[in-house]
This record gives sequence, C-alpha cells and structure tokens, in this order.
Amino acid sequence: MLNCHRATRLMSQAQDAPLPFAQRAALRFHQLFCSGCRNFQTQLVDLRSITSAFAQGKDRSPKR
Repeated sequence: MLNCHRATRLMSQAQDAPLPFAQRAALRFHQLFCSGCRNFQTQLVDLRSITSAFAQGKDRSPKR
C-alpha cells in the first residue's frame, strides 16, 4: 500500500507520462481512503490548467 508521500509523487509523475497499470491501481486504491491525496490531485489538476491558460495568454482572473 502506498503512503501519501509516494502517492503524491506518482500523481506528479502522471502529469508528464502515463503510469503503468500497477501504479495507477495502487494510486486509485490509496485515494479511496485518503482525502488529503484526493484534494492534492484536484489542486494539481487545477494548477496545471491555470498555468497552461497563463502560458497561452488567456486571462482567467476575475473581472473587477
């Protein structure tokens, strides 16, 4: 079973390249029981989306 440190490293690695099946399965199993890692995954996806939009020159800031 994965610990949170290893799980977050796998989540980061998965952003760059697909994980092997065994690692994906272990990560999903860990996330079933770990709300902190589920939150980290959500934040990681959001951060990637925001930085990608910024790099493309899209303004995603709230209008004032």
